Amino acid sequence: MSPALLHAAAVRERAGAYAATIHHNPPVPAPDCPLVSQVMGNRRLRIGVLFGGRSAEHEVSILSARNVIAALDPDRFEAVPIGIARDGRWLLQSTQRLLRDKGDPRLAQIDAAGPDVSLVAPADSAARSAVGKLDAIFPVLHGTQGEDGAMQGLLELAGIPYVGAGVLGSAVGMDKDVMKRLLRDAGIPVARFMVVRRSDFRRDPAAMLRQIESFGCPLFIKPANLGSSVGISRVISHGQLLGALETAFGYDLKAVVEEAVAGREIECSVLGNDAPVASIPGEIVVTHADGFYSYDAKYLDDYGTTLKIPAPLHDATTRQVQQLALDTFRTLECSGLARVDFFLRRDGQLLVNEINTLPGFTAISMYPKLWAASGMAPQELVARLIELAIERHEHRSGLRSVFSLRTARSERPLQAL
Repeated sequence: MSPALLHAAAVRERAGAYAATIHHNPPVPAPDCPLVSQVMGNRRLRIGVLFGGRSAEHEVSILSARNVIAALDPDRFEAVPIGIARDGRWLLQSTQRLLRDKGDPRLAQIDAAGPDVSLVAPADSAARSAVGKLDAIFPVLHGTQGEDGAMQGLLELAGIPYVGAGVLGSAVGMDKDVMKRLLRDAGIPVARFMVVRRSDFRRDPAAMLRQIESFGCPLFIKPANLGSSVGISRVISHGQLLGALETAFGYDLKAVVEEAVAGREIECSVLGNDAPVASIPGEIVVTHADGFYSYDAKYLDDYGTTLKIPAPLHDATTRQVQQLALDTFRTLECSGLARVDFFLRRDGQLLVNEINTLPGFTAISMYPKLWAASGMAPQELVARLIELAIERHEHRSGLRSVFSLRTARSERPLQAL
């Protein structure tokens, strides 16, 4: 076995032992994937790191990409940074420049002078040759057209392994309306919510406002398809409803209205494909003036939040958080990674708030912090995510894509002939 594979096996063994003995989860499974051995061999894997994008979370994506690239073991991986500009152009970026430019997320930018690249152009084209052959893609993209299934569909068509959930898991994980309905139907507890479509609100705003007012105040109004707390409003009086709805409708055609849950905010990271495992939970304590985990509290105010890792919970509650995180991950058809966010009411009831199928990797992001506290350093975590991407791609590549009546007849059970 190559040194790279020996190292990966040691990482999996440590992470699995920790999860099994401390957190009552099954160990992280070793990938049964011939392609992993084939591509890793004695050479470095070329990993395309996609970031930026056309969503409102463009800048946060750039910050996440910096940390992912910094965590790629240079002995095992070659990072190929690909920035997606706001106008949709795919541009090759400089690793050195990306790692050097740190600071305020509002100042994070794609270098517009980078050469154009493409994953689906003809192999002999300049755009394709600029990026070269990639062994896998790490899409560090947040929000619409990044983690909503659109990019995942493109990568499926391109035939390139990629980190994270597939098309379905990404789409339902992004759409908070569909996500909450699926969780509710599966018996997973969620807070009371309703959905307002922009078209319905434009047609009869008075009727929509009456329905929303039945929730009482305070409540939250957010775009159905967005993250990083962009477009979210905390409504403390009915007079704020119109402004909150217009803010949400500026980002999406659907707005989710949720009751404000009095309680603690708990988060748990999940890692794996068919046999996922959960990290230790963490807690977010918000001290920012917004009064909730807003964009400013997350990224702009160094003192806006306090992260408690591990979360001070009873053992039984910790196990319940981990089990609900795994149940949520499976119910929503996720793979690779996700972060599941909870509310813990004062009476001890846990509610799933949402899932994030491509959670942030910024310096203050919970996903890598929770795994670091669980015994898996960022370098090991990123390597494991790439292994999981290749494993899933290999398994899916073995499925049939052609059907013929002759094949069906030849495989018919004898008793059916």
